[in-house]
Amino acid sequence: MRKLAITLAFVVASLSFICGSLSAQETKPKIQVAILLDTSGSMDGLIEQAKTRLWDIVNEFVKTTKAGMKPQLQVALYEYGNDRLKSDEGYIRMICPLTDDLDKVSEELFALTTNGGSEYCGQVIKCATEGLAWSKSNGDLKIIFIAGNEPFTQGGVDYRQACKDAIGKGIIVNTIFCGNQEEGARTNWKDGADLADGKYVNIDQNQAIVHIETPQDGELARLNGELNRTYVVYGRAGAEGKARQEAQDLNALNSSGAVAAQRAASKASAFYSNERWDLVDAVNNSHVKLDEVQKEELPEEMKKMSDKEREDYVKTKTEERKKIQAQITKLAEERKAFIAEKRREAAGKDGKATLDQAIILAVREQAAKRDFQVK
Repeated sequence: MRKLAITLAFVVASLSFICGSLSAQETKPKIQVAILLDTSGSMDGLIEQAKTRLWDIVNEFVKTTKAGMKPQLQVALYEYGNDRLKSDEGYIRMICPLTDDLDKVSEELFALTTNGGSEYCGQVIKCATEGLAWSKSNGDLKIIFIAGNEPFTQGGVDYRQACKDAIGKGIIVNTIFCGNQEEGARTNWKDGADLADGKYVNIDQNQAIVHIETPQDGELARLNGELNRTYVVYGRAGAEGKARQEAQDLNALNSSGAVAAQRAASKASAFYSNERWDLVDAVNNSHVKLDEVQKEELPEEMKKMSDKEREDYVKTKTEERKKIQAQITKLAEERKAFIAEKRREAAGKDGKATLDQAIILAVREQAAKRDFQVK
């Protein structure tokens, strides 16, 4: 009888832990962003803007909260209008579903190439609306951004119905026309946004991104290296996840010191979590229990440790990471102030928008309407 009582108590405790974790996941507010990129032959500039400004977009929402809680950021990517894609699927490909694995998003952006093709805006909006795991909560922010430069009316799916279906599910559709504002409006890009409570904006996809170098960039690069040493790989996904992280660090650095600095700032934020392969995030986010991780899944340095030594090791790495992240965050704020001053000095010299500016402006406005506090 006593054994039964102990067993029942264990089951109840386990269920409480599971339910508590599920409840936290369900109540945590979400910002879900699907980016649909035209990868036809004339869009090399658009892809360049997307891959080098991803971290700027992420950093805009580092201080965003709702009801005092940090939201979960999920990003999905589609490409359309590329002749290399299957014609019977509308020259459309889901690159990655809604995910918080930002390194994966960056990896896919850097892998994109362009090729001439037919651009079916209505069909790709329909695919994203129906093919992604959108939140069911009306309080979460669910947004599609579609960028391209051909008439919005192409293809067999009526863009008007696709946009109405999206907003019917609480998904806002923002349209970004790569070209003249009047031409975009005339070819129905503005109408698509209007139908789905979205924002229409035009950009110059070929505008060269001006990366402002700052006095903080060098120290941020050094701290990024220190931060990387706090990651503890585990499980089958460990080596792949760590390799992806290092590859995206290199991609950012090869783009410019400024992009690398922005990535470092993103890695210090709550949006950058790697619980699938990093034991520190996995334990601290209740993704796994340390004493339940199999010995063969641990890194070599932890295999010979006792349970207590393993627990202390993860705690030490956690504290090291928090300290480094705080230093990065402070430097990133100083860097942002430096850049803001430089941009004020250059104000009025070039009024053309870029992809990241269009996305940031729309999300700020639309997040506020969903009661997110965007600083």
